[in-house]
Amino acid sequence: MKTIFSAKTISFSIICIFLLFYFLGVYWSFVPDDIDIRQEVSIAASADNVTPVIGYTTTTALIKVAESILDKPGGYLSNDILPPSVFLDNMPAWEYGVLEMVRDMALVMRKDLSRSQSQSLENKYIKIAQPKFNIDHKSWAMPSAESEYYKAIDSLYNYRNSLVGINKNKEEHAQFYARADNLTSYFEEVQKRLGSYSQRLSASVGRDQINTDLAGDNVAQQSSYQVSHVQIRTSWWKMDDVFYESRGAAWALMHFLKAIEIDFNSVLENKNAKISLQQIIRELEASQQALWSPMVLNGGGFGLLANHSLVMANYISRANAALIDLNELLKNG
Repeated sequence: MKTIFSAKTISFSIICIFLLFYFLGVYWSFVPDDIDIRQEVSIAASADNVTPVIGYTTTTALIKVAESILDKPGGYLSNDILPPSVFLDNMPAWEYGVLEMVRDMALVMRKDLSRSQSQSLENKYIKIAQPKFNIDHKSWAMPSAESEYYKAIDSLYNYRNSLVGINKNKEEHAQFYARADNLTSYFEEVQKRLGSYSQRLSASVGRDQINTDLAGDNVAQQSSYQVSHVQIRTSWWKMDDVFYESRGAAWALMHFLKAIEIDFNSVLENKNAKISLQQIIRELEASQQALWSPMVLNGGGFGLLANHSLVMANYISRANAALIDLNELLKNG
């Protein structure tokens, strides 16, 4: 009797632990709510008793998006090695997509947005923040990814304070240059990122693709030989990861573009490009619609079942095409 009771107790405990981990995993997999950038700027400016200047909104967006992967339910999951986090893959993929966009924005802020010209000095706070975002996102040992990301965010807060003159030391006064050439530098980074996501999402159905690496240039060369036709297909085990990574990247980019619309308002109006930017934001918002399926479906292109990867690829491709047109408008408009 004692043995049977013990077995029942163990079985019941295992079931309870499984259910606890399951529901905790579901809760931790919820994507954070959209960030109201204007409201966050108003709150931050009121708390510091300052008036937002050019660059304040974009820096705030970068801070809040970076904080979203650390402060959401369950915290940062990509480097967790304990259950239930170790069994989750969709949310870590989403976090990585957000992180990639954060890295792109931090890089452009360091190279262009915080500098007046190529020969000018780097801002010391952005110089600290940008490399810390580039630590291995799965690092859990010392230093952990979270600790480095928090240090980067602290440096961004210092940079934002310098923009509005909270730091009294004159040498610490920072600048943010909302110029058309700086904006095109950022868009060029984003175009490559979106193009990659579009290709990976479209590969969910597999297809024979002509090799365009050398763009048809007869005299161009590359390091090793590649066949003229390649078969591209995303592994069945990776399709949901690619989907959620793309979804996270689109979520982050949507917030950055909303901030850019505010900080670069005069530039966009001068180039008659504001409507184009708003249309890109609409496409990215559409990519965040609720997924009414317990899993990412991978139906054929014209089959009976939906193909969620192709739907996401459509939104991202449309946003990328509009972004390319917008960049040309900023350069030549």
